[in-house]
Amino acid sequence: MADTQHGPSGDISYDGPPDYRAVGRHGVYPETSHDEIARFNFLAQMNRHLSTKLMPGVSEAFETRIEPKRETAYETRHQVRKDLVKDPLFQWWSALRRATMENRQQAGRWVTLRQAEALNAKVHELTDGDPRLKLDPDFTLPRGVCAIDHHCMPGSYHFENTPGDITGPANYDAGIFATTGGMLGRFNDGGGVAVAEWVKKNLGADFKPKRILDLGAGLGHNVLPLAEAFPNAEIIAVDAAGPMLRYGLARAKTMGIENVTFIQGDVASLSQFEDESFDWVQSTMFLHETSYKTMPMIFAETQRLLKPGGIVLHVEQPQYSQDMPLFEQAMRDWDAFYNNEPFWTKMHEIDLDDWMVKAGFAKDDLIHGGVAAIVDPDIFPSAAEDTEQEDYGRKAAWHVIGARKSA
Repeated sequence: MADTQHGPSGDISYDGPPDYRAVGRHGVYPETSHDEIARFNFLAQMNRHLSTKLMPGVSEAFETRIEPKRETAYETRHQVRKDLVKDPLFQWWSALRRATMENRQQAGRWVTLRQAEALNAKVHELTDGDPRLKLDPDFTLPRGVCAIDHHCMPGSYHFENTPGDITGPANYDAGIFATTGGMLGRFNDGGGVAVAEWVKKNLGADFKPKRILDLGAGLGHNVLPLAEAFPNAEIIAVDAAGPMLRYGLARAKTMGIENVTFIQGDVASLSQFEDESFDWVQSTMFLHETSYKTMPMIFAETQRLLKPGGIVLHVEQPQYSQDMPLFEQAMRDWDAFYNNEPFWTKMHEIDLDDWMVKAGFAKDDLIHGGVAAIVDPDIFPSAAEDTEQEDYGRKAAWHVIGARKSA
């Protein structure tokens, strides 16, 4: 059964995403009007409806009328997908899901563009001249970043309408609630909170990192919980997109977090950092947005950068193992074909253990685990307990693959 949530009037019978008005508003969070809030609430409700009401119907259609027509057993997820796309219920669910994502992006885009001048000025005032923001004017964006509007976001993470523009990350920040139904908590940082809690629980009190590197940091929502959990550590957040880094630093400063430096760079080639200079290297829901070509380079860099005894952790959706039904694999592949996530499908079929070993980590030193976002449970859904929310890629629960570097 889905979590029972408190509705806007305190009605405990309400079962659905929390009201958008409960979202945490840090100092550079976009302002939203009554109508904009209503639009985000509708989109959050629609996403939940698609995952809890229509998704089971797609599964039933596959079992009762798609698979029985197959003359031979399915051997790959691609065969399943090609049959699914012919079915009217899958077509209906898929079209609605795509439309909801596009509407979510345009809703956030309108919110931020109408107040772009004020937002840009506020972030500029907070970050201009701050040594914790290191942008490279000669930096060349990797093609995997600049050639794609990731998850239908216009301009993806990097585009600037004017110099110093941060409306892209502001859009991303404002709309995460609609995509996840509030499952990442007030500040959309449930992933980072979960990782910090997992590390403290599983690595113990003796693990006291002095220097942490976060790869593909984006606007910092998964980085800041690490900074709060380890206040004595120096956190380096690296991303290719300048707007994200500007917004991330401004966001951190308004939340009182001072131990993060935001650096522009290519995570596949981090020559600006010395060998064995970090105690912990981290990525959170980032690998699926990197290409097959660059991923082994990233793994090799993490091995080079870790101190002996240091750890690397990558938090991602689960790999397509032999134990995962082909139907589930095909449904998880939806993002690769219809949500502008072209690297998703290849990344999830890779044997990450094997790639970690090839990067130089000992097989006996590999780390596996799982994390789930449980943030503000009195208001926001619990990702661990909300069994109906599983949407083959949307649930706020992830796997951990990592390693400890041999001393």
